[in-house]
Amino acid sequence: MTGDADRAEDHSEQMQQARLSPFAEAQPGAASSADSASGRAPPVARLITVIAVAGALVLLTFAVLGYVAARHHDKHDSERMRAALRAGVEDVRPLLKGDEQVDSRLIELLERSSGIPDLKFESDPGARAANAQPVLNADGRIIGFLTWNKEHGLFDLVRPVAFAAIGLALALLIGAGVAVRRLRRHVAALREQERRARAIADTDPVTGLPAEQAMLHRLGVALANREIQEVVTYAVIEFDGIHETHHGDGVASADEILVAISHELAQALPDNAVLGRGHGDQFRIIITETAAVAPILRRALEVLSRPQWLGGLVRIGGHAGYAQAPRDAVGRDDMVRVAGRALSAAARKGSGTVLGYDHAVEMSSQELQFIRRELPRALAAGDLDLHYQPIVTPDGAQITGVEALCRWTHPVRGNIPPGNFIPVAEQMGIMDALGAFVLRRALSDAKRWPDFYVGVNLSPVQVKGPQIVELVRDLLEETRLEPSRLMLEITEGVLVENPDEMIRRINDLRALGVRIALDDFGSGYSNLGYLQRFPIDKLKIDRAFVTPLGRTANAGVIIQAIVALGRALGLKVLVEGVETEEQRVLLRMAGCDEMQGFLFARPVPAKAIDRLAGQQYAAQNGQAAPPADTETVLTA
Repeated sequence: MTGDADRAEDHSEQMQQARLSPFAEAQPGAASSADSASGRAPPVARLITVIAVAGALVLLTFAVLGYVAARHHDKHDSERMRAALRAGVEDVRPLLKGDEQVDSRLIELLERSSGIPDLKFESDPGARAANAQPVLNADGRIIGFLTWNKEHGLFDLVRPVAFAAIGLALALLIGAGVAVRRLRRHVAALREQERRARAIADTDPVTGLPAEQAMLHRLGVALANREIQEVVTYAVIEFDGIHETHHGDGVASADEILVAISHELAQALPDNAVLGRGHGDQFRIIITETAAVAPILRRALEVLSRPQWLGGLVRIGGHAGYAQAPRDAVGRDDMVRVAGRALSAAARKGSGTVLGYDHAVEMSSQELQFIRRELPRALAAGDLDLHYQPIVTPDGAQITGVEALCRWTHPVRGNIPPGNFIPVAEQMGIMDALGAFVLRRALSDAKRWPDFYVGVNLSPVQVKGPQIVELVRDLLEETRLEPSRLMLEITEGVLVENPDEMIRRINDLRALGVRIALDDFGSGYSNLGYLQRFPIDKLKIDRAFVTPLGRTANAGVIIQAIVALGRALGLKVLVEGVETEEQRVLLRMAGCDEMQGFLFARPVPAKAIDRLAGQQYAAQNGQAAPPADTETVLTA
């Protein structure tokens, strides 16, 4: 239905003013944009300018010093030769009688003694009086002059060189100025592209509300600014059956309903709430200074369930889950995680349910105790395993690497998701041991696939510990794997807590020869400043940007902007979560270097990777390939 975008724009201004003011802080990339706006050259440009100016000053210094030294040398040499000539003329004076001509042999003798070539005896020096020596006879009367042409001394040789050096210095300064100007334009264009991409990512195109990434940033700001006794609530409302809703004479478009819902929610929420759009049919809410949020969320659901709005008999059901700081969590990612758990529990209870997070929502106490008891045993007994998901070229025809993923299949409980036992391992303090197991197994398995690199995720607990560098060094020596075949993946959140320490840690790891990938890029703190500052090799675009491809125009623009940033900074770009052929084609056109997702292969045991590696090797060498594993066949 036409007109949806216009209606969204009509509502957006009112809702932005009413709901965004509590957390209107600048985004993390604002500092970088400010540098561009102020016209200040980036560090690389300033370095080029300093080098060019220094080179020009050196050339000018040598030119001036050479010029002065040559003139001084020629002046001293000329005075010495003139003195020698005067002395020679005085010596031969007794031999000169009357007005007779000076004998040519005497002139040759004077040339040798003075060092002045081509002396001539003339009665009148004329225009060459500056280079003339009077000749007196024995009676003291001038009988003529010895003249010579102006000497071509060292100054005559140095002068063109000095002028060339000055010209070169000026050319260097002009060239540097042009280069810096172009570089500043290029960096400014990149920052503007980043700003536009972030603006697109930060605003939902349908409702005009803050998008998911913007809400995550605002949640981080709210938590960082929280007073000791203040409560910060993060809630998620999910609606049922929007795409199947009918009203009036026909079908109401999903976008039209979302716009109407956003308007009704904005009216139902208090002034200290920030409303934003999530993915799908979800809306995100941040509420400060109010602990009793369940009644607020229930009222919002009740308002939306009334059939009087949207110009027809429309009734929409929904449920909500929320988490509160500091009761449930204090970090942004933890708040999002536990709120999602509460939302899932509310969905199971049915429409109209509002649930806050508690441990019963995420995991029963029995389940938690079970994992706490069994996980150390499984780790000690070697019951954990690794599966590997292939990473492929943009055409999907060739594997370039694999990502190692930890799996736990309990003999009684069966498969236990990593999302359940990894947080427990971090809480119990055994994440270092678990991480060491994963890294050792991944490096050992990777030796079987010489054409692939292996990516290993490092948990924040591992990266923050200084022992990670020694662990990686020891395991590389133990397994004798080429360091460049190891790609360590870290998340953005780790980088911002202690940037200086993390830069040293990453540099120490890269000094071993391994490569560093920034995982889930775009999910939180991403900006050009961080990419310039941290020594990383690859960006992994978060799957949240891949899912909307083909459904919204903005998704492709964001991907292209991230790829452009990566290209400008010399970084490879890997995109994860590719599940459809349409997504693959669009990502390939955007310029992504590598892809990963269910479209190509699911995570599989190492033996399945053995078969895929054998098939690829055989295909590349013109041999008959072994039978393909039906669960891991790559798209052609």
